[in-house]
Amino acid sequence: MLTLEQFKNARSTLQGVLRPTPLIYSPYLSKTCGNYVYLKPENMQVTGAYKLRGAYFKISTLTDEEKARGLVTASAGNHAQGVAYAAQAAGVAATIVMPTTTPLVKVNNTKDYGAQVILHGEVFDDAAELAARMAEEQGLTYVHPFNDLTLATGQGTIAYEIFQDLPDVDVILVPIGGGGLAAGVATLAKLLNPQVEVVGVEPTGAASMKASLEAGHIVTLPSATTIADGVAVKTPGDKVFPYIQQNVDRILTIDDGELVEAFLDVMERHKMVVENAGLLTVAALRHLDCKEKNVVSVLSGGNMDVITMASLVQHGLICRGRIFTFAVQLPDRPGELMRVAGVLSQNNGNIIKLEHNQFVNINRQSGVELRVTLEAFGHDHKAQILDALRQAGYQVSEVDTGDFYT
Repeated sequence: MLTLEQFKNARSTLQGVLRPTPLIYSPYLSKTCGNYVYLKPENMQVTGAYKLRGAYFKISTLTDEEKARGLVTASAGNHAQGVAYAAQAAGVAATIVMPTTTPLVKVNNTKDYGAQVILHGEVFDDAAELAARMAEEQGLTYVHPFNDLTLATGQGTIAYEIFQDLPDVDVILVPIGGGGLAAGVATLAKLLNPQVEVVGVEPTGAASMKASLEAGHIVTLPSATTIADGVAVKTPGDKVFPYIQQNVDRILTIDDGELVEAFLDVMERHKMVVENAGLLTVAALRHLDCKEKNVVSVLSGGNMDVITMASLVQHGLICRGRIFTFAVQLPDRPGELMRVAGVLSQNNGNIIKLEHNQFVNINRQSGVELRVTLEAFGHDHKAQILDALRQAGYQVSEVDTGDFYT
């Protein structure tokens, strides 16, 4: 069982292992949701995620015989790094099975900590099936990424630190994938203060815990489709499920599009990279039905590859009207490009990319297609620029996002 004594043991074991991640107050996020918002930046933790807490504590409790057999686990990335780091510290061999869709940065970091990595399957559940089979066939010790109460105890130590920094916290937002983090944090939070509200947050496309709570038993989703790869779990943990039933007050689900907005908010306002799973609790702030409460958003990790990061930045800027592309047909004669550039300059449009194609058709009166990608201040500024072009006599059409990327 998850008990206060066990949480104390975990806290003691992890002293000197963890990097301090003190709460960060966010004036911007506080203003947007009408509460006092604090971020728990576990993206700054050793290995870049909270998962080290549970992995290190779990491995510390294994017998010498269990360690000698070698460890195996499955992970979408962060648990892999936690196990690899803790196994290396303990001098134990570790094999990690990861989905083939795992970001490269998580794969390479896991290898750097000395673990053997096997890529298998499209989602966590596929990797977990192979890891369990390897444990049975090869006699390896399986360290489950979430469905383990010892592991959940280690993850729950986050709650100690939240209360230490903010004793009068009212609401804790915690991401949910398989449920280990949520079970640990929620259980300890309620032990420390039964009045605190713990809200779990899942992606809409992989809300397996919400479906399980509604059914009253563990439910397996047919698929787990979300950009939040760290919580793309079809079947949550049955061992941690009762603790979530008892201690998580409710669950919010978030669409992937909201994670793009949250990524920009955290990067621009706090200069931090937070992976999509960790951004669930930031996006959830706008869905809270309370005001003027002390709210903590747990940022579970920050292990995001640069390609995903670049894509999120582009999509986010487009969604906010800060980048857009328009197309216009021009007569094929000197000076037309200068006229368009003049209108853009007068309206403070900053050109990022320009394509001038003379061969779209044979009618020289409208034979040139001009495509321009601009930086703007937002949707109002974008509308101002497009209106100015139309008032100058141009037939302008905005190019959709898909065309922008091609």
